Amino acid sequence: MHVRTDFPYVTTREDVTIPLADGTHLYARIWRPVTDEPVPALLEYLPYRLSDWTAPRDSQRHPWYAGHGYASVRVDVRGHGNSEGLPGDEYDAQELSDGVEVVNWLAEQSWCTGRVGMFGISWGGFNSLQIAALAPEPLKAVVTVCSADDRYDNDVHYTGGSVLAVDMHAWAATMLAFVSRPPDPAQVGDAWKDMWLKRLDAVDPFIHTWLSHQTRDDYWRHGSVCEDYSKIDAAVLAVGGWHDPYRDTVLRLVEHLDPAKVRGLIGPWSHQYPDRGLPPGPAIGFLQETLRWWDQHLKEEPTGIMDEPLLRSWISESHPPATAYPELPGRWVADAAWPSPLVTPVTYGLRGTPVVVDSPMHTGLDAGRFFPFGNDSDLPPDQRDEDARSACFDFPVPQAPIEILGRAKVRLRLTVDVPRGQAIARLCDVAPDGSSTLVTRGVLNLSARHGRDRVDAWTPGATETVEFELNGIGHTFPPGHRVRLSVSSAYWPWIWPQAGSAGFVLDPAGSELELPVRPHTEFPDIRFEEPEQSAPLDVEFPADPDPRPERLVVRDVAKGEWKLEVDPRYGGTRIYPDGLEFTEDALETYTIDERDPLSARTRSDWTIRLRRPERAWDTEITTRSEITCDAADFLTLNEVTCKDGGEVVFHRVWERRIPRTAG
Repeated sequence: MHVRTDFPYVTTREDVTIPLADGTHLYARIWRPVTDEPVPALLEYLPYRLSDWTAPRDSQRHPWYAGHGYASVRVDVRGHGNSEGLPGDEYDAQELSDGVEVVNWLAEQSWCTGRVGMFGISWGGFNSLQIAALAPEPLKAVVTVCSADDRYDNDVHYTGGSVLAVDMHAWAATMLAFVSRPPDPAQVGDAWKDMWLKRLDAVDPFIHTWLSHQTRDDYWRHGSVCEDYSKIDAAVLAVGGWHDPYRDTVLRLVEHLDPAKVRGLIGPWSHQYPDRGLPPGPAIGFLQETLRWWDQHLKEEPTGIMDEPLLRSWISESHPPATAYPELPGRWVADAAWPSPLVTPVTYGLRGTPVVVDSPMHTGLDAGRFFPFGNDSDLPPDQRDEDARSACFDFPVPQAPIEILGRAKVRLRLTVDVPRGQAIARLCDVAPDGSSTLVTRGVLNLSARHGRDRVDAWTPGATETVEFELNGIGHTFPPGHRVRLSVSSAYWPWIWPQAGSAGFVLDPAGSELELPVRPHTEFPDIRFEEPEQSAPLDVEFPADPDPRPERLVVRDVAKGEWKLEVDPRYGGTRIYPDGLEFTEDALETYTIDERDPLSARTRSDWTIRLRRPERAWDTEITTRSEITCDAADFLTLNEVTCKDGGEVVFHRVWERRIPRTAG
């Protein structure tokens, strides 16, 4: 990583509040070049607190953009950080309306040319697309990283029509802890406590809403730009990583947006900006690449970026299973259109006699993290144990390698004796030594087989053929290896098991695997500069004297119970240059009996402390979030306790029973 300190422009930084039409003020930090000429503005719009939580990341990119002639602006969403107002649901109408106002406000400033771009990763990438679909006139370009166009089937809530237990729970619990943090008196003064208590009174755990919408209804259609891609007129650079759960959005955006206004880039990365150098690499000069995008679309300077192929993708070479890779072997390829005429669907018929697939409930413990962030235990380990709990079909790789790019598909002929169930398909690369590397996977809730917006119970004893796609991937299977399709009926804790599900019989006759095969091509002209950022914020990260394992599996042999403990490692303790001490600790627990789908339970515990010793300001937030179930309902429990100077100033417990309509 090259840290750049000399730029074409000297820059300034100021914190301001942006007024909205209803009188609310949003907290903003603006980095600007020192110049008498107006410049375009770039906006990153998040709930994650610019004055502390994202401050280290912000310092690496916003000053860099300012040094290259842009006003780079970071804004806290209403009800978060130091912004006024009350918090709402993620991507709700208020958040998006506020975002449109911020875009228009930026365009009206004397220092702005009137042309605005939006960028962000994850939440900021989501709302960049969603605000672009609302088409504020000044918004001319977007860079969306690790984001989704479909809030129902490509986010943290549901996948394949099934409840995504691991992040439906974990992210709702995380946001409950995040939204409960107080404003900082160093920025908002003595009003901080009144703002805090009003926010806390308005908090309602996200899980209540998310679990109440178990099919793809109007709640999920809101903010899903896949409902009407034509609403997006801004130029879109869509970026993803093969180890990020949102990567399929890149493929859909380059397929459905105007090819004159969209480009796609998918690397080997996790849920991170591609310049950060976190596993898996290789990292690229992503800021330089985005600067070409901004210069082209906001300054109307020809940079050649629209001469690049529609989609640039990384195809990984075969690699042994591991939970982290500093760098993956592979190469870049280019496609001028998507779907690509270079990609041919090749069908592999399954062989053998009908097989009973009745996976134990703990199948899936080796799935790895849903959101890999570049930590040591994020990626799936060797899949041999998971394969042993699944029905496996192997296809030897002949003398030539098999390269795939895109979304594989399965068609499975199933007989099910109960009204409900789930099918999970994993594509693995099996080496001559028997090691099994997970390549990609897909899920289908059988009640969603005719559409994610409906529930169609299976007629007990009936036989049907179901079809579903696996997540996109670029991968090479070398000669001597085997392509393995593994099919299971459980995948905990990614997928919440269904009451009364008892597996199925899979008939290989009429079942098949379809791979998106691409011929080997070389593109030596695809090159990126070395990663470069502006100077990092001088934050201290004291070492944890007694760190927990990132992922720990505990088996109670006598009970047949399995427990997965996860430390998400978001940040630990940080001491900021202005004296703020920020400490957070989180532990997620997923427990299940290997033969009882109703034994599934999740728990997340958070503690966050924000302290300014020079002001005698010391606050603490603790939260507890749990989900259990019975045959008819999900049972949720959420608890928040907030302290100021050791005194409890807020305590609330929510308990809900939510009917299991599709989940």
